[in-house]
Amino acid sequence: MLIRRETSDDVPAIRAVTAAAFATAPHSTPPVEPDGAPGEATLVGWLRADPGWVPELSMVAEVEGQVVGHVVCTRGTVDGSSVLGLGPLSVDPAHQGSGVGSALMHAVLGAADALGEPLVALLGDPGYYGRFGFRPASEVGVTAPEPAWGDLFQVRTLAAYDPALTGTFTYAAPFSRF
Repeated sequence: MLIRRETSDDVPAIRAVTAAAFATAPHSTPPVEPDGAPGEATLVGWLRADPGWVPELSMVAEVEGQVVGHVVCTRGTVDGSSVLGLGPLSVDPAHQGSGVGSALMHAVLGAADALGEPLVALLGDPGYYGRFGFRPASEVGVTAPEPAWGDLFQVRTLAAYDPALTGTFTYAAPFSRF
């Protein structure tokens, strides 16, 4: 498996992997495009066109020359301070459970840390993301955009983290289109 930055040639494969990964996910976003793909597949394209896009943090997993996974972090804020929001993380169903998601997570978190980012936030399963050092955002004084998310809204602090970084998290603008 190879983890690398996405290229423009990867865009169709990323959409296909994201659509397949979220097609049967219990909490996927309803389709917004005529092709019926889950909203997460459209979201990635919206994010790519947004000023919050961080090209260095859009990564694919490739197996035998085929894109089988994708992860992206985009610019978010905590009360105006620059941070990252992670997601979507997508793995082709045929490759789920084989370490692709873990490899993508380790790669994107390492890259974010190397770029001097203070923290990464996400909405997801604590049982899965906890193994990557994510914890409930409330533990570090970061508030979810939607209070009902509770402990599903998590953060991973990085080396540049400052405990004074507290407040309400805001995702890149495309997330609010749903």
